[in-house]
Amino acid sequence: MFHNLSLKIVGLSFLFTLMFISVNVSAEVGNLTNEQMKELLAQNVPLIDIRRPDEWKSTGVVNNSHLLTFFDSRGNYNMEKWLTELNKIVNKNEKFILICRSGNRTGQVANFLDKKLAYTQVYHLQRGIKNWIKAGDKIVSAQ
Repeated sequence: MFHNLSLKIVGLSFLFTLMFISVNVSAEVGNLTNEQMKELLAQNVPLIDIRRPDEWKSTGVVNNSHLLTFFDSRGNYNMEKWLTELNKIVNKNEKFILICRSGNRTGQVANFLDKKLAYTQVYHLQRGIKNWIKAGDKIVSAQ
């Protein structure tokens, strides 16, 4: 009987450990201010601009951004194609930053990558490039 109780305790310990590990696989999405994004960019953390080409041309882009459209003008997307391109830039365990016009699209994409696909170090710029430009932070023409 004592042996069976020991096995049950070991089994429960193992189960709780698995539950703890699985809960902590995803991390919280990092919501960045302009200053925090500058700090990460200074560390060469990749910045992925998920806006459309017409938006890049309209406002310009943050220097050294990877231009990788997520949603088209109708709100459609091709997840498989986008992830293939994203994985050429970063892997699931590397830090990267997403940027869009106002922070709405990147918030959605970042949460999806974190919660559903287990990307562990996803950041996005709160209030997007509109706030970046409003604050007088540097942009360049889209290439």
